[in-house]
Amino acid sequence: MPSINTANQTAVERMMSARPILRTVARARDVVPGLRDNLILHAGPPIEWPRMSGPLRGAVIGALLYEGLARDEAQAVAMVEAGEVEFAPCHHHQTVGPMAGVTSASMMVYVLDNVTHGNQAYSNLNEGYGKVLRYGAYAPEVLAKLRWMNEAMGPLLADALALSEGIDIRALLAEALHMGDEGHNRNKAGSLLFLKHLAPLVARAAHDQTVASDVLRFLGDNALSVLNPVMAACKAMADAAHGVEGSTLVSTMARNGTDFGIRVSGLGDRWFTAPAQVPDGLYFSGFSSADANPDIGDSTITETAGIGAFAMAAAPAIVTFVSGSPRDALNATLEMYEITLAEHQHFTIPALDFRGTPVGIDIRAVVELGITPRVNTGIAHKQAGVGQVGAGLVRPPMAVFEQALLAYAEVYEL
Repeated sequence: MPSINTANQTAVERMMSARPILRTVARARDVVPGLRDNLILHAGPPIEWPRMSGPLRGAVIGALLYEGLARDEAQAVAMVEAGEVEFAPCHHHQTVGPMAGVTSASMMVYVLDNVTHGNQAYSNLNEGYGKVLRYGAYAPEVLAKLRWMNEAMGPLLADALALSEGIDIRALLAEALHMGDEGHNRNKAGSLLFLKHLAPLVARAAHDQTVASDVLRFLGDNALSVLNPVMAACKAMADAAHGVEGSTLVSTMARNGTDFGIRVSGLGDRWFTAPAQVPDGLYFSGFSSADANPDIGDSTITETAGIGAFAMAAAPAIVTFVSGSPRDALNATLEMYEITLAEHQHFTIPALDFRGTPVGIDIRAVVELGITPRVNTGIAHKQAGVGQVGAGLVRPPMAVFEQALLAYAEVYEL
């Protein structure tokens, strides 16, 4: 076995050198490995129906209604309780999804190709704001928007991307970091760059100018439109670093609304989990921490890959959304250098003299220093369908890193 330092250098270099290209948009059942009609993918580590949070349960019900597998909520719940529906983490199928992360067979997904290492990653389409499936809503208007996205917008985006060589999401992210984004909760610049790349392609590909106008308006009005392909890009980067013998690098961080889980490059596909925390942050008018669901979503893949809260120094305006001051944003990034293996070769921060973002979380450093990773996140209401009630900061429970380090010592007989 190589030395730990050598293994970690290999893993983090693979993460940094990964170059994910957005190639197309396709039906999930046609591209996501192992996806079946009765299989629902969800965010976070494995979980079964009895332990699912309100937002995740609502999203599952919504997916079954959207797929036409159930005619109403009661039938959807009965199907699940009868064992007719299977569940698996998105991460087990090279996929990621924000908040509940629910992805079903006929949904359209972004398809990203890591041209450096040859692996692929996928993510569903972002619904924008308001009542949406990812927060557990499944009202008729939610399902109607999903149908439009998957039957009108998705195919048009696929036709548009076919006119190009794809969109380099790593390059887009590098530029967005220089424009005030951090890549997780603040994607205003990145979403506009995304629209800039797509707009001329959509104009050329569209057979119906009304549909083209509607799609471009929808993407332009949604400051999170690029989040999902960014998450898939970060998944491709993190997967490239996974499976390096002897490495203590964290290759997955994810939450399902009940548990927070991590996986480690040198420990195979084993999850280490502990109860998810309720984020600290700013709440929308009329809501408080009493309304909040514990942390949920796969979007922590951004921090895993060295952006998000790890790049807050690039995005001081993020504090108006997640609380704190610009100095807090700077200090957040500086603290993350303490628990990471490298400074990113491609993601740099102007305010730190273009220093690379901290990348490659090392379980040894987390446990030794008592510093857990920082995460920027939206806050979901604990009841299905209410939606986002705020945004803030959260940290994983230290227990997951302690479990992983003990497991590492056992596996490698240290």
